[in-house]
Amino acid sequence: MDRLDNTIRPYAWGSTTAIPRLLGTEPTGEPQAEMWMGAHPGAPSRTDRGALDEVIDADPEKELGIDSVAKFGPRLPFLLKLLAAGAPLSLQVHPDLTQAKEGYADEERRGVPRNAPHRNYKDANHKPELICALTEFDGLCGFRDPLAAAALLDGLGVDSLKPYVDLLHAHPEEAALREVLTAVLTADPEAMARTVRDAAAACDRLGGAYAPYADIAHHYPGDPGVIAAMLLNHVRLQPGEALFLGAGVPHAYLNGLGVEIMANSDNVLRCGLTPKHVDVPELLRIVRFEATDPGVLRPEAGPDGEEVYETPIDEFRLSRYVLPEGGATHDLTLTNPQILLCTAGTVRAGEHQLTPGSSVFVPAGEETEVSGTGTLFRATVVA
Repeated sequence: MDRLDNTIRPYAWGSTTAIPRLLGTEPTGEPQAEMWMGAHPGAPSRTDRGALDEVIDADPEKELGIDSVAKFGPRLPFLLKLLAAGAPLSLQVHPDLTQAKEGYADEERRGVPRNAPHRNYKDANHKPELICALTEFDGLCGFRDPLAAAALLDGLGVDSLKPYVDLLHAHPEEAALREVLTAVLTADPEAMARTVRDAAAACDRLGGAYAPYADIAHHYPGDPGVIAAMLLNHVRLQPGEALFLGAGVPHAYLNGLGVEIMANSDNVLRCGLTPKHVDVPELLRIVRFEATDPGVLRPEAGPDGEEVYETPIDEFRLSRYVLPEGGATHDLTLTNPQILLCTAGTVRAGEHQLTPGSSVFVPAGEETEVSGTGTLFRATVVA
């Protein structure tokens, strides 16, 4: 197995302290938003054998296993991250696999440069994801019931929000959510900025259920995404709890540290809370306009102490081991590739001693035993 040397991405929304605190390093004063573990070409992990994407390319069946290559092709199908949000991320959705293939082919056919700021589809893959909280973790996930969203907006007492409140009362669920989101994102920018400022002032004054939106507005003053965010469920995860985010579900992470795993894709369509391009027509084609329960996940006990976060996705499978002092050695050998990440304590994986934030890549079929005292996350595939 290979110890991984991982890149930390300094996105502006990142916490300046959360990842350094986990790693036991001094903060630099700069945001440290994500630590990537995997073979994504944008920032592949490094090993003693070279960059992980190059190691896999040299012999995919040896590194990934015959079953994984047959099902997903000659690439690691997931990307594992530590994610540390110090400010809200953009409000966004991801396409399903068919939409991603069609969108990518269309932009390729039209000659849209892959690095163009208005390009939506960087690849032909979908991007389902799972976030598991290591600290208290706040996010937005899926639409509220339209009547609940109407009550939240109406409670602000902002006259310019009344038309949206009326729309949410007047239509069936799908039409109501579609019409309101469309109206918010296509409104006159100056008028919407005034509405957002008025709504933000009311959120500040009222607090309680409005507090998350006051904070969002503080980071993104005048952004229509502040109103769009109020259409969504606010969720606060406790450590060990998780959210699964499937295709078409609008979401945003607000604050906290977590372990994130996703299919290996960069496809994002933004709804707001960002200076980046918002393609409203394409966004409206992708969004699933239905009220949903966020569905907080808790790990399900499996054999030999493994706790599994069950999802309907085969490209990744996330689980954890909470290893007590003096506990048994666990055999984690699989015929599929794995990344093991320590988030607490000290864990022995093969010949490697892992401390918080350290990780290893385990090629398919390699004998793998772990022991020690701490918490270990295991990322693999279902093949």
